[in-house]
Amino acid sequence: MKDFLNEDMLRLLIATVSFLVILLLVYLVYQFFFSRLKRRVLRLNKVYSNHVVELFKIPALWLIYWILFKVFSHIYLSNLFIFPYLLHVNTLLIIFSITWISIQFIKAGEYYLLRKYDIDASDNLKARKNLTLIKVFKGIATSIIIIVAISISLLTFEQARTIGVSLLTSAGIIGIIVGFAAQKSIGLMLAGIQIAITQPIRLDDVVVVKDEWGKIEEITLTYVVVKIWDERRLVLPITWFLENPFQNWTRSSADIIGTVFIYVDYSFPVESIRTILPEMLKNNTNWDKRVVNVQITKVTEQYKEVRILVSSSDSSKNWDLRTQIREKLIDFINDNYPETFAKIRIKSN
Repeated sequence: MKDFLNEDMLRLLIATVSFLVILLLVYLVYQFFFSRLKRRVLRLNKVYSNHVVELFKIPALWLIYWILFKVFSHIYLSNLFIFPYLLHVNTLLIIFSITWISIQFIKAGEYYLLRKYDIDASDNLKARKNLTLIKVFKGIATSIIIIVAISISLLTFEQARTIGVSLLTSAGIIGIIVGFAAQKSIGLMLAGIQIAITQPIRLDDVVVVKDEWGKIEEITLTYVVVKIWDERRLVLPITWFLENPFQNWTRSSADIIGTVFIYVDYSFPVESIRTILPEMLKNNTNWDKRVVNVQITKVTEQYKEVRILVSSSDSSKNWDLRTQIREKLIDFINDNYPETFAKIRIKSN
């Protein structure tokens, strides 16, 4: 028995060393051919092809290693006592390899579709709609593949199959328990799918959420990241956007009309603003030339409220436009009608 174990151990040691040497040689050959392929792709100047090559570089090498491991174990290790365990490891490795390659295919498809849409374009509504769908369904597909892979891996264990049979005998109770435990998670995933289909929000949408102005930076199956104007990130569960009211400034179009309020005395001539405002907007690239309007919208015993409407092609430009017009109007009034700013009148006895 001792001699047999020694013989087995020696055989295993020789096989392991030989296998590692072969893996090293295969790696060197693989690197050589991969570098040649990489150079050829770069010469063709195809960004997508280069990205795909990078995506499958490691998974392809892993698959080659798995094939070598399977062949090597059957040829040199079939007589060893650990061979059944090696077969099990081999099965787990192929499940892992197929899962990895499937996820890489999804990433390659996502990259291909993303390159077809330009989110930086001035009219990017269609791009944002499709990007939102692509991102969410990529997450769904990846999650399904991982869950299936884990389930299949567990079924390769005898103990797991036995537990599975035992659980089936009490499926009703287990189903109720799991249903309650997974209710929140399932609700979040279903909300993510609903967001992807109905699209009340999209990537790069301008929103006002919890009194914060920002852009939708990321949408996942369970949460949404809003990039606030001061670079902070507001992270909300995805169900929040289905259960609470919020402002979406780019729901159907990025065009927007902004408001500037000026509070002046009754003696201020409003017509002077109507006269000077076109000149202020004339060379301003933030104004899209659609809307410009001046009206008195409120009066009190102390002042009158002048509302100025100006339009822009998107909310960022409109914010800048409003601040610029506000500054110029204050300077204009201060230079020409300094006594007409809103005053508080105190009646003396």
